[in-house]
Amino acid sequence: MWPGNAWRAALFWVPRGRRAQSALAQLRGILEGELEGIRGAGTWKSERVITSRQGPHIRVDGVSGGILNFCANNYLGLSSHPEVIQAGLQALEEFGAGLSSVRFICGTQSIHKNLEAKIARFHQREDAILYPSCYDANAGLFEKHRLRLVATDGAFSMDGDIAPLQEICCLASRYGALVFMDECHATGFLGPTGRGTDELLGVMDQVTIINSTLGKALGGASGGYTTGPGPLVSLLRQRARPYLFSNSLPPAVVGCASKALDLLMGSNTIVQSMAAKTQRFRSKMEAAGFTISGASHPICPVMLGDARLASRMADDMLKRGIFVIGFSYPVVPKGKARIRVQISAVHSEEDIDRCVEAFVEVGRLHGALP
Repeated sequence: MWPGNAWRAALFWVPRGRRAQSALAQLRGILEGELEGIRGAGTWKSERVITSRQGPHIRVDGVSGGILNFCANNYLGLSSHPEVIQAGLQALEEFGAGLSSVRFICGTQSIHKNLEAKIARFHQREDAILYPSCYDANAGLFEKHRLRLVATDGAFSMDGDIAPLQEICCLASRYGALVFMDECHATGFLGPTGRGTDELLGVMDQVTIINSTLGKALGGASGGYTTGPGPLVSLLRQRARPYLFSNSLPPAVVGCASKALDLLMGSNTIVQSMAAKTQRFRSKMEAAGFTISGASHPICPVMLGDARLASRMADDMLKRGIFVIGFSYPVVPKGKARIRVQISAVHSEEDIDRCVEAFVEVGRLHGALP
């Protein structure tokens, strides 16, 4: 007789390769079931392939002719601005493709320090620290739990709503709390000079910490940052894991973002142009009978409710040369599906009018308009 444990091992013994195949087959079954559920719910998200640089007019793989792009976070149109591109090329030529290292080892260059100083000056804060993305900046900030902190978006990306920042600051003051804002969808274009939500609502001196991105209005490549009190930024350089264990931003990205800030701080003409075009789109769509969420923000969600309707209308808009995307659960709550239209300063009035006309045509086709 074999000992009990040996007998059981022999009974259930399966070759290692077969066990791995069985686990993989089980995994595939689970994943295919999940994917089929997404398809069946009408919430499948397809990625369209752009074959040109970002801008108001793009080319999309599989679609003939030029396409009007109304779904990018390219709020100020700087992702293809010639001076921004040239600054990126110059930084690439002078500082190379990348640092091959995290910053505390051998990965900080003068352009990184200069950009951090420029960001702090732009936001009228003491210091700033760069991250690979604003997601990383948020992860780095929330590793510490020592003081009361009221956290909010400045502008909410799915609805185009602006935070009630004056009331939030009053509440924080009452309870001895600090105020933190994620400004990804506000930096560069909200407020008279594009400083963001705190400038728009007149509370720049009451918001302690700001996290934002370089990947939207400020050049559109990648990168994020935290700006605020000098000691806080210094501590983040010592303790924030996303900063300590991520390579430095590529010099070309730094160069592009730095030039974008120069253009923004040099004139508010772009900001004013975008505000006027946003109002043009919103007023024309509402006059046509559509419900547009939010107020005065270049994020203009066309509320439709049904996920399949949003997806089909977006597909038919593309057939008419307009690139927009339908959003549905789990990105937005169930029953709140919409097509999120985003206005850019580089859209012409003719571009906006053509987009509205396409929405009216497609809306009537699908019964979203009378």
